[in-house]
Amino acid sequence: MTEFYQTVGFHFEVVFNLGSKVDARFQAVSGLEVSFDTETFKEGGENRFEHVIPARRKYNDLVLKRGVLSPAGASELSKWCKEAFDNYKFQPIDISIHLLNDQHEALYKWDINHAWPKAWKTGELNAEKSEVLIETFELSYNFFTFKTP
Repeated sequence: MTEFYQTVGFHFEVVFNLGSKVDARFQAVSGLEVSFDTETFKEGGENRFEHVIPARRKYNDLVLKRGVLSPAGASELSKWCKEAFDNYKFQPIDISIHLLNDQHEALYKWDINHAWPKAWKTGELNAEKSEVLIETFELSYNFFTFKTP
């Protein structure tokens, strides 16, 4: 008999299409959200309500957080962001996010299309706290597709 368990959200991987292996071990991924803009249509002779119809889809920014492991110049992902912010050279890339099971096999997959760095943040530097320094990448993208294997 097959038993079903609720899916956990802490075992995942992020794969960047940057041409080489990217240090992409993140502690948090958010922004995998899609919704519809809507338009209102008023029908002549009907005064009780307005029709609300779906229009374009819109996607939230993808937010990736990780602990800083190495100097910014040593990270391929940091170099990609630095090139965008320092030299205004944007190289949009595709990203895949996989939610994994206990056998490290993909349960769900989000393919992010045409991502580019919108914000790059470093966490607070505070001598009173003993915390890992967190680096946050905020990426804008065109759309994502959701797949199950």
